[in-house]
Amino acid sequence: MKKTILITGGAGFIGSNMLHYLSSHYPDYRFIVLDALTYAGSTDNLPKEALESEHPRFKFWYGNVCNAELVDSLVAESDTIIHFAAETHVTRSIYDNLQFFQTDVMGTHTIANAVLKSSKKVKRLIHISTSEVYGTAMSEKMDEKHPLNPMSPYASAKCGADRLVYSYWATYKIPAVIIRPFNNFGPRQHLEKVVPRFITGAILGEPMVVHGDGEAARDFVFVDDVCRAIDLVLHAPDDKVCGEVFNIASGNHRSVKSIAQDISRLMNYDESNITFTYDRPGQVVRHTGDYEKAKRVLGWEPQNTWETGLEKTIKWYTENRPQWEKQLWMRHIPITTSNGKVDYH
Repeated sequence: MKKTILITGGAGFIGSNMLHYLSSHYPDYRFIVLDALTYAGSTDNLPKEALESEHPRFKFWYGNVCNAELVDSLVAESDTIIHFAAETHVTRSIYDNLQFFQTDVMGTHTIANAVLKSSKKVKRLIHISTSEVYGTAMSEKMDEKHPLNPMSPYASAKCGADRLVYSYWATYKIPAVIIRPFNNFGPRQHLEKVVPRFITGAILGEPMVVHGDGEAARDFVFVDDVCRAIDLVLHAPDDKVCGEVFNIASGNHRSVKSIAQDISRLMNYDESNITFTYDRPGQVVRHTGDYEKAKRVLGWEPQNTWETGLEKTIKWYTENRPQWEKQLWMRHIPITTSNGKVDYH
């Protein structure tokens, strides 16, 4: 095998899509998946070969990214680490935030230390951050120099992990690259996220519940395009990417209300089923990503439009109902608002 790639959080949404992408594009690469299989991770997301105990290309480890002994051993046999493992849902971080700081910050600390210990072996650490570290857009488009103003416990945990990785590059010169994807969508995404929640609601004939007036806007990028960007970082020369941060975005934003309307239109679902509830605490007003740096340095641009990505996503959820039905009970989360009221979001 030419490379051994450790993917943490590889049974989650983006991690599993990354594993499918890389394993199909690079048949001479070996893959190690580390995942704690929390509520958001599932072995159903993995290629079947990844669960074969003696498969020459795949090794799956059920374990926690905070387990330093385990992480050290897996990193020691890897050339590259793609670090996805994290708690990722804004609303759930308001409901129960301790796990977010343990996994997102301390888990990243464990990974960074392991890379430092295996510095002679590891050629690249790709840390998957998030656009949520920016908070609400303070300019028309948010580039990598936009101030970091996280507005939820999730965002602040990811911000801490993001800067921790950067500090290890600045201090120890570990070969780290930070990716800040804007809002991902696509196959295998957990139903707590807005796009699959609306799609599955339409399939089940349920209302599409929108927070606030629905004008909060995000930049959505299809997961295949994110995987392609990570692939480009994986194979880029050190002097082009190490110590750098890259936004991965579409350059456009759309409101949550318009997302519900687009999904209703594509699924022939009555728009009268769109309903509204209280706004979410820590709501970000708008995200619009500037991906000029990724275009200039990596030659990356999104290849999927919002419409084509949405059509592919709807097709996957329509054809894979038995896989996502297991998550139905986790779509709504009770949170206490600033006035003491408990709402389900």
